Amino acid sequence: MIKPHWLLTAGIALVTVQAFADDTAGTVKRVSGDVQIERGAEKIRAEPGMSLRVADKVRTGADSAVGITLKDETLLSTGANSLLSLDKFSFDQTTYAGEIKATLTRGKLAVSTGKLAKTTPENVEFHTPDSILGVRGTEFVLEVDGHEE
Repeated sequence: MIKPHWLLTAGIALVTVQAFADDTAGTVKRVSGDVQIERGAEKIRAEPGMSLRVADKVRTGADSAVGITLKDETLLSTGANSLLSLDKFSFDQTTYAGEIKATLTRGKLAVSTGKLAKTTPENVEFHTPDSILGVRGTEFVLEVDGHEE
């Protein structure tokens, strides 16, 4: 017979795993050169297979680039000397509902939109220091020059 305290422990462990999984927005797929993930005060060297979380900042150095795939199959690729912040991300794999809000502070970002832009394009926004780009299911490139953090 399973004791009630074991059920409670298993339930808490499941909720904890789900809570940590929910903030994962995507995965780093390709890294070239010096790429850092800033997670709060922590700076982590980006590696293929690493999870990208909501509120992470992706910083590339000179002659560097990174490719990221979000859970909704949106593809992000930043070039050298870029700073990209993933401000908000949520995605329901059953209904395809959710949102993406990201900010490119400097550098270059190429985007190939995924399922969110196809089902709820009004919930997909890319910000720069001077503009907000709403998307309607497409591919595009943003470039920001002359801006610091």
